[in-house]
Amino acid sequence: MIVNLAAGKQVFTSNAFLVTGDRTVLVDTGANFDVVEAVREHVDALEAVVLTHTHPDHVGNLEAVTTAFDVDVWGFDPSVDGIDHELGDEVAVVLGDDEYVALHTPGHKDDHLCLYAPEAGVLFAGDLVFQNGAFGRTDLPEGDRSTLVDSIDRILERIDPDLETLHVGHGPSVTDEPYEHVELASRMARQA
Repeated sequence: MIVNLAAGKQVFTSNAFLVTGDRTVLVDTGANFDVVEAVREHVDALEAVVLTHTHPDHVGNLEAVTTAFDVDVWGFDPSVDGIDHELGDEVAVVLGDDEYVALHTPGHKDDHLCLYAPEAGVLFAGDLVFQNGAFGRTDLPEGDRSTLVDSIDRILERIDPDLETLHVGHGPSVTDEPYEHVELASRMARQA
């Protein structure tokens, strides 16, 4: 099961996805709300935190989560404070009941990862793409539009056109033709 713990929060935060099953994992911690209490409404313990990237809205609650649940944190760049283990490009990681592959997708931020489970048909896209063809900002430090376009194209080449669910860093998850939303983001990022 995948639950967005930030849903309905009226604060500046990213989504924070609790993935339960064989391995209970929090994908991004969000910021500016009590994510520890939100986790505890569903489970008693976490086995890991996995980060799509380290912008403050995605990691603001990281210290609270690691303190409360005594868990290690996985991310692309282990030199960043708070990340205990490297999750490199093309490395497999279990979230819930499914195996995901980590895909390095810079352009919004250098340490950005997407997480894709081919068998489950699920993509955690972080801030690479959003619903309705929106895409990650490139006006922040480490942002680069052409690199972002390349990353979106990499995802398009990798994901199945029958993708079932697109979990994004902000806004609602997409379950209606999510592949088309990624395709549209690729076109829109080229035009902007």
